Order: sequence, then structure tokens, then C-alpha cells
Amino acid sequence: MSEHYYSKKTAAKSDEKTWSYTLRDRLLTFTTDHAVFSKGEVDFGSRLLIDSFTAPPVDGNFLDLGCGYGPIGLSLALEYPDRQVVMVDVNERALNLAEKNAAKNQVTNVEIKESDRLRQLEGRQFAAILTNPPIRAGKKVVHAMFEEAKKALCKSGEL
Repeated sequence: MSEHYYSKKTAAKSDEKTWSYTLRDRLLTFTTDHAVFSKGEVDFGSRLLIDSFTAPPVDGNFLDLGCGYGPIGLSLALEYPDRQVVMVDVNERALNLAEKNAAKNQVTNVEIKESDRLRQLEGRQFAAILTNPPIRAGKKVVHAMFEEAKKALCKSGEL
């Protein structure tokens, strides 16, 4: 199987780029690299999700499922400092970038960890789960993400 931005490891040579982008009226600085999704700017789908999100009226953490380098989870962690945002991805390079970007933007209310979909989050519940799923991974993977997310929502939580 060839590697993709949703692969665990990459053989792609690293060539990090740093740029800034305004999300929810905050200027954030991101470092991205080869073998991560939307490495040159925050993609339209993620921007739409970030801009339109409102926290559900239920207590609990948020989950950024397939966080990539972190634009969704980091922008919402800054917007909702009283919530913990768990950010997961299968891509090791993306996770390293998300860690760097959290530090660079002084975001402290995040937990960044490796997880293939929700497999490493068994038993955890979330008030909101946000994802811009890896459509190129295919329907089977995306539908599994949605099914697993449904089971991981708190009562009255939102996907």
C-alpha cells in the first residue's frame, strides 16, 4: 500500500514550512510538512468546521479526530479554555507537528496522542467530536470513524 497523509509512518523527506493563519479571530502560527493533509493552508472544510462550531450544552471534553497538524483542535482549545481538547491522529509526523504547534501558540488545554480512529480512546466520552475525515481513505474507514464517534459521545454530545 502506498503512503498517504493518513498513514502511520512516512518515508517522505521532511521539509517543514511555517506560516500564520487567522482562525476565530486569532492569528495562529503553524508548522507543516510533507505527508500531512493541507500542508500549505487551512483547508476549506476545516475552516468551515472551525467557524461554525458552537459547544454543545453538555459538560465534557472535545475530541479532534484526525487532528493532523492541529488547526481544528488548537483553535477550539483557545476559544474554549475551560474545556480539554483531545487531539488524535494515526500519522506520527502530524502528531509531532501538532505538539510543536500547540507549544508555539501557547495552547495548554490539549492532550495530543496517537490513535487509529478511536481505538486508543476506549471508554472515554466526549461532549463534542469534530473531524474533517480522510475522505481518500475510503467509505469503510470514514463510516467506521462515524460509528466509533457515536459510541464515544456523552449523553447529548454532538458529532
